[in-house]
Amino acid sequence: MRAVTVLYRRELALAWGGGGGALLACAFLLCVTTMIPLAAGGDPRVLSPVASGLTWTALALASLLSLERMFERDHEDGALDLLTTGPLPLEAVVAVKALAHWSATGLPLAVAAPVAALALGQPLGLAPLTFSTALIGGLGFSFTGALGAALALGARRGGLLIAVIVLPLFIPPVVFGAGGLQRAALDQPVGPALALLGAYVLFAAVIAPLAGAAAVRNAQG
Repeated sequence: MRAVTVLYRRELALAWGGGGGALLACAFLLCVTTMIPLAAGGDPRVLSPVASGLTWTALALASLLSLERMFERDHEDGALDLLTTGPLPLEAVVAVKALAHWSATGLPLAVAAPVAALALGQPLGLAPLTFSTALIGGLGFSFTGALGAALALGARRGGLLIAVIVLPLFIPPVVFGAGGLQRAALDQPVGPALALLGAYVLFAAVIAPLAGAAAVRNAQG
């Protein structure tokens, strides 16, 4: 347990110490959601029906920004070799890195998501649900992103490769999260959409550490 705590704190320190941590992702999210009304004319009748979808798309793109550094930095300075031979199984290392990414990036993005949605014309009453779904979906983004970062480890233009791998896998949470918000706006039950979003997160939390650890071992071999 102590090894998990030490690794988690290390990952948080690295996330906040390199490039501003969550500030870059939040700034990207807010910039995107500020540019869209300017480009579309700012008519609430145009923006409000698609505010949830645009917010979730911006969340997915913002989550990509720090994924390249999740394993590549440790791979370059040799720290990944130490983590591989350390007291924690490599699967646990991948899981802790994903959780630290969610804490450093996903949580701040979830806080910023209601603000971004309001800028796009979403009703104020949906702000709590926007925060909750972004919080849950962000965990799925982090675990899926960890898998993509592991698969792209050691590749040239790793950031581009991660985006190619991860963006198709980000489609389900975007659909489920935005769908839940749209159903809430129409006073329809949101339970099915939230259940599907939670199922995606659980699936990613189980599969990503196993597959990511295998990818890291392959890159090191």
